[in-house]
Amino acid sequence: MIPQEAKQRFFKAGYRIVGNHSAVEVCHWTKESLRKGRVCFKEKWYGIKSHRCLEMTPSLIWCTQKCKFCWRPLEFTALGEPKPDDPKEIVEGCVEARRLLLTGFKGYSKVDKKKWEEAIKPTNAAISLAGEPTLYPRISELIEEFHKRSMTTFLVTNGTMPNRLASLEEEPTQLYISLCAPDEKTYFEVNNPLIPDGWKRLNESLELMKSFDCKKVIRLTLVKGLNLKEPEKYAKLILKAEPDFIEPKAFMWVGESQKRLPKEAMPSMEDIRKFAKELSLHTGYEIKDEDLASRVILLTKK
Repeated sequence: MIPQEAKQRFFKAGYRIVGNHSAVEVCHWTKESLRKGRVCFKEKWYGIKSHRCLEMTPSLIWCTQKCKFCWRPLEFTALGEPKPDDPKEIVEGCVEARRLLLTGFKGYSKVDKKKWEEAIKPTNAAISLAGEPTLYPRISELIEEFHKRSMTTFLVTNGTMPNRLASLEEEPTQLYISLCAPDEKTYFEVNNPLIPDGWKRLNESLELMKSFDCKKVIRLTLVKGLNLKEPEKYAKLILKAEPDFIEPKAFMWVGESQKRLPKEAMPSMEDIRKFAKELSLHTGYEIKDEDLASRVILLTKK
């Protein structure tokens, strides 16, 4: 169960808890799309409509790591698996909770009414909000439930549950694995794993990735002074995963991460550009586009 103090903290931060272990939040880019017409890089690169993207997690406080760059409160982090709620109830609860969160936007003068009507009927689920979603033992069924509603799914994992990934009967539309260290020593410094074999498990997930039929992405969250280094080592790890895309992205100094890292740890766009060029050189992947607002670059197979 989620402790009462955690519930209050997350509620104040704009989350709505669904059932015993899930949560939903209205994404920053959903708000930006509704108010100003600005969209997330996922819309530009992958066609995911920002105003129709539902950001959720089936494991709000459960995770295998306490990453230094995480913008969530880590003091509530629990290792293990929550007693699973029914996937259909989670999906229905998240859609309804998000609709209620969006209600206040309907009367906002700058919000297009047609766009708001679309927004309350999400077409994509980003299973990534907090925690490690693959700790939810019925993750495959959850993905399937979203697909039954004609929604696409983006599953973001830290790669520490390779057995869960291997047992997925329903693949997501797009699979992300977060790779935030070029070697084991850096992994322990940056990701603060709660399990002793996290690095080994991550490497197993990278090996497994190429067997997936869905679109595959390796996401690098980069922090100056910690893991923004040795692109050639990252390249070796990436190449064994054979992803369709690579996303080197700057750590953003927001939320709870401000208590753990200095503002100077946030890379500039130029830092990310330089790193992306090195990654391109060592992987053979081509730099396709960049998004300044999110400080992220897209690399694709040539």
